[in-house]
Amino acid sequence: MKRVVNRARCIGRQPELDVLAEEVRHAERGGVRRVAVIGQPGVGKSALLRAAGDYLSADHPTADRSAEVLFATVPADRSAAPGAMLAQLLQTEPGPIAEMTDALLSRLSGAGPVVVLVDDAHHADDESRSALAGLLARHRSSPVVVVEAVSAETSSPLADTELRLGGLDPESVGELARDRGIILHPSMRDHLWRHTAGVPRDVLGLLDEAPRTLWSQPGGDLPAPARTRDETARHLASCPADGRALIEAIAVLGDEETLSLAATLAEVTDAFTAADQGLATGLLIRSADLAPGQVSIRLRSPIIRAAVIESMGLQRVSAAHRRAAELVTDPVTRLQHRVAATVGTDAALADELDALARTRAADGAWREAASLLRQAGRLTDEGLVRDERQTRSVDALLSAGDCTAAAALIPAIETLRETALRNATLAYLAILRGRSAEAEVRLDRAWSIVNTERDPDVASLIAARRVLHALIRGQGADLIEWADRAVELTGPTSPTGVEATVIRGLGEAWSGHPQRGIDTYHTVSEAIRHGAQAQRATMGRGWLQLGVDELDAARTSLETAVSMARLGGSDRITLWSLAWLARVRFAIGEWDAAVHAAREGLALAATSGITIATGLLEWTLAQILSMRGDWDGAHEAVRHAESAGADYPTMEIPARLARAHVAEAAADYATVIHALSPLVGLSRSVPALVEPGFWPWVDVLANALIVEGRLDDAETLLAGHEQRAADRAHPSAQARLGYARGRLLGARGDINGARGVFERSVGLVQSSPNRYDSARVNFAYGQTLRRAGKRRDADRVMTAARDIFLALGAQTYVDRCDRELKAGGLNTSPGRRDDVHLTPQEESVTALVAQGLSNKEVAAELFISTKTVQYHLTRIYAKLGLRSRAELVAARR
Repeated sequence: MKRVVNRARCIGRQPELDVLAEEVRHAERGGVRRVAVIGQPGVGKSALLRAAGDYLSADHPTADRSAEVLFATVPADRSAAPGAMLAQLLQTEPGPIAEMTDALLSRLSGAGPVVVLVDDAHHADDESRSALAGLLARHRSSPVVVVEAVSAETSSPLADTELRLGGLDPESVGELARDRGIILHPSMRDHLWRHTAGVPRDVLGLLDEAPRTLWSQPGGDLPAPARTRDETARHLASCPADGRALIEAIAVLGDEETLSLAATLAEVTDAFTAADQGLATGLLIRSADLAPGQVSIRLRSPIIRAAVIESMGLQRVSAAHRRAAELVTDPVTRLQHRVAATVGTDAALADELDALARTRAADGAWREAASLLRQAGRLTDEGLVRDERQTRSVDALLSAGDCTAAAALIPAIETLRETALRNATLAYLAILRGRSAEAEVRLDRAWSIVNTERDPDVASLIAARRVLHALIRGQGADLIEWADRAVELTGPTSPTGVEATVIRGLGEAWSGHPQRGIDTYHTVSEAIRHGAQAQRATMGRGWLQLGVDELDAARTSLETAVSMARLGGSDRITLWSLAWLARVRFAIGEWDAAVHAAREGLALAATSGITIATGLLEWTLAQILSMRGDWDGAHEAVRHAESAGADYPTMEIPARLARAHVAEAAADYATVIHALSPLVGLSRSVPALVEPGFWPWVDVLANALIVEGRLDDAETLLAGHEQRAADRAHPSAQARLGYARGRLLGARGDINGARGVFERSVGLVQSSPNRYDSARVNFAYGQTLRRAGKRRDADRVMTAARDIFLALGAQTYVDRCDRELKAGGLNTSPGRRDDVHLTPQEESVTALVAQGLSNKEVAAELFISTKTVQYHLTRIYAKLGLRSRAELVAARR
């Protein structure tokens, strides 16, 4: 009897389905394959097998070829008759084992592949297991894939492949919710994901059981689904009293406290015996330490913690929190336990929370400050004070870089009475989301209504937001002005004073005084050596060091800033650190590490909701991927950079550079000009764009203008920037602008002048760790020499460029160097086609035309004129007896 497979939706498991599809293809080539799908209860093993039955079946729309699917689900109670699994696979009633084995053999011996899916295979009857194993052993060459879903505790020694299922990712959790008609805010989606560890059964249980209003209340606790509550209650009921008391104490205290403290709260005399009892229930897990005194114990998951707390009842939980508040030593934790035990409002406790939040904010612990202020607001009865604390809580979340969580609370903030603090907080979110115009309007409004004498703290906060606004706009003078104002209002050691001070050095550099910026960071780093605030100073110093060509120092500073993220600093600062670290690693040739930093930053940007650094991160990816020949990845990076927005210069500039570098790698210089020409106008109002070293765009645009024959435009562009680079004594900027000047001189026929400029540029980059610039300078130099007929010198210089590109893995440019070397004619033999000799230059033209390039594109690639390309084509057609471009392409195939 044919089994009808229903279309099954299996969210978040496409990679696993693709693995199973590959196993089918493997079986077709090499015979029997066995796959074990392993995972804890509820993780989705059954759903995956049902989806696989659909995905791999003969009538699936994406199936490569016909495949028969056999399916069995084994009951857990082992009450089925012998051969029950075989009967399910055959869709018949149980019968003699021998007959069913023969029938199964007949099904497995067809022409096409067969997929055998067995759910809960660890419960299968012995007779069926033996029969199936025997068939597979005797018919190893048959195209059969056996997929068995087993529990996490079951070993699978016979499996060729193990698929271990973990929880779903946050996006898939959100998709599960949408399937239930619930649209989750990203912060609530992530909260649900962390609470359930992405286990589908638990996610769906909560979505189905919890009231719909719960999902619109960000920041609150989530319960446990009924199944988890019932299972937990059974485990607790079977646990000895001391073990249960310890489990409950750990649930109240959280995972960070010691076993000793939990035992004290539980009032057990033998902590290790109680721990063994708790571990035996499966509700607790322990660390890998072997020495009992070093072992840490925690609950298996947040959802089990919720189930334990719910089982205790309100009175016992409240009493436990009050007792815990007396035992813990950390002031934040102590207050949180007191809050958990408090009913209604409590002005005195709210004031304590507020005071501690200010202290933690001063240390840069913004997440803790946000939590304390949120709790203070809940305990505050007076309306204006409550509103202020709620607003400050959101501002602290934004300072921590958690835009996603903050955005979930913004609707409540927008309904509050207009205040300067409210406008500044909304402006802060607009900045982090890359909405420059909105931020400008809100900051103007905030400053216009704040009373600087009566409320200097809020005024200083507005000034600090102005500093960030100026930073992303690349406005050095504005940055300095607002940084000084923030410090004047509340002092250099206040949270906003520190925020402003640690960025001020960049403003000085963008105002034409890079040494002052370096001196400022030296002073700041001496004053702020430790803690989360030090991350800001270290990031700013690394950013400036990159801009002034101190690449080794920049790498050290930025790597340190990234490592400081664990101290509780800001995701925004970590994002900037990763983005600029990727640029440093790109410049010095550590491209794999640069890609890693960029992708780590993009992952953080996605979870935090911050968009202002996306373009910067994607720029590095686009540049490396295009130079390594991954064109799809490079174009995707460009699209992502551009879709992040361009309201701020710091978003627009890298997006344009990303598109330009991908186009340049493809020798599409017209697109380079189109992408970068708007920066000429932008540079008149953005000081950071003209200061050497921060945004290397001028040489890229000038080079494209020269290749396209727009020599006067290139001259106009270069002049002012060359003088500024010389005034700043900036080595890499002078080298980059120098190679563009050398190309321009070469294009005008002054090869001796070009040589002098190029040699100086080569000397500048040789003393620098900037390997990318070194390769770039040599590449341009070699092209210019070859066009001037200096083939031997061109060969030497181009070989140097090729060697660097090869070491970087820049295959796109290795190929371009090879074409240049071939076109130069040294170390090559004349091309031959049916005994017809083509010169090296003609061979290069022929190869590019055969790839589909136009005359203009060939000219750009080989750094010759379009007239020269047409001249070579005319000679090529005559030599080969061809009449058209199409015939040349066909002849080259």
